[in-house]
Amino acid sequence: MVKAICFDLDGVYFTKKGMELFQETLVRLGASREDVHTALYTSPEVMSVKKGEMQGRDFVAYINSFLHISLSKEEFMNYLSQGYEINSEINDYVLLLRKKGYKTCICSNNYELRVNALDEKFGFLKDFDYKVFSYQTGYLKPDVLMFQELVRTTRLRPQEIAYSDDNYEKLTGALALGINTFVYQDFEQFCDELKKLGVRT
Repeated sequence: MVKAICFDLDGVYFTKKGMELFQETLVRLGASREDVHTALYTSPEVMSVKKGEMQGRDFVAYINSFLHISLSKEEFMNYLSQGYEINSEINDYVLLLRKKGYKTCICSNNYELRVNALDEKFGFLKDFDYKVFSYQTGYLKPDVLMFQELVRTTRLRPQEIAYSDDNYEKLTGALALGINTFVYQDFEQFCDELKKLGVRT
């Protein structure tokens, strides 16, 4: 029986609009689109900050140097959170799940500066019982060790957790552990998949 539902952030709990607008902001500030994508998604530095190996201020310094721009940490946080929107249907569902006695969780590849910026704007962390971030664990999804930390934190068996991500590749570690997984497509499909797992709201 599923006792906890775990959410990814970008593309599930938050719409995809936020990071898209942040990238456009950096381009408007003078950075090339290709460099912005590298800096935010594939660079060793972004992997390092997501694993908690690099401090947020040092990541902002890297962004400034690599993109040839000049942002303070506060400006970086403001621009980052500016375009973000919560998926209102998912947010309402998170609150409903808690009322029905289910535990709600976050499992996300993320860095502390970004999480703090979004929580300052939305105060969303209080709506989740368990939070597992890569900057805390030192592992990135789909590493099975990231999901082992989720299991350890919730003190549940893998079969008692349901996890959805909009990227199939990010699910493989969870799947290997026996966590109930499926790709997030839209809210209606998300609810249908959970109903198949016996989740009743």
